[in-house]
Amino acid sequence: MQRRLGPNIVGYFGLLQAFADALKLLLKEYVSPTQANLGLFFCGPIITLIFSLLGYLVIPFGPGLALSDINIGILYMLAVSSLSTYGILLAGFNLKVHTAQLISYELILSSAILLVVMLTGSLNITVNIEAQRAI
Repeated sequence: MQRRLGPNIVGYFGLLQAFADALKLLLKEYVSPTQANLGLFFCGPIITLIFSLLGYLVIPFGPGLALSDINIGILYMLAVSSLSTYGILLAGFNLKVHTAQLISYELILSSAILLVVMLTGSLNITVNIEAQRAI
């Protein structure tokens, strides 16, 4: 068993757990491969995080609660999420297996999303969500 503060103890309703985990991660021992390019090795996860978070700009969280309601929201989301693969590639995490697996998942995901685009006739995410109201 672990002797640590759990998610329900850290902060009000556990809201500070993410910050506690980030602090723990920053204070861990510094480990890097000797043959790696340190700039690319440490920028890779940052690039992945940035592009993953940029995908949330076009996702509506409720009626009128999208940060950016653009007409090509699905195309933007697919482009930004595929750019996060480059961060994994730059960090050097088992290039052959993981990168090929991520690209193959993106192909299937984009095919499924493009089917929805063909049925609704719009690349706007809000329009696609509203088209499901009849169902």
